[in-house]
Amino acid sequence: MDDQTHAEPPGYIQNKDDQLKRLRRIEGQVRGLQRMVEEEKYCIDILTQVSAATRALESVALSLLDDHLRHCMVHFAQDAQHSHEDKVAEASAAIARLVRS
Repeated sequence: MDDQTHAEPPGYIQNKDDQLKRLRRIEGQVRGLQRMVEEEKYCIDILTQVSAATRALESVALSLLDDHLRHCMVHFAQDAQHSHEDKVAEASAAIARLVRS
């Protein structure tokens, strides 16, 4: 993970509470998956729930990416002191990680 500090608040700050709710719901889904395995539930039922949790995480990731592009990238583009190429490369790498996952 990148621990860089930024002067600007993150792009998701407007939706922070919504993002936290979504992540807590996903956390509950993962705990439910653990219970299903502990209780030796049917494999296909577990896989169905894994798929749902994966889609939920992807949704959070896409929302964060959208916020980043709309807020952080726009703000950075307005700052003439920095190389835009670095930020574009950073965003491209994040998108590539999402696509590969």
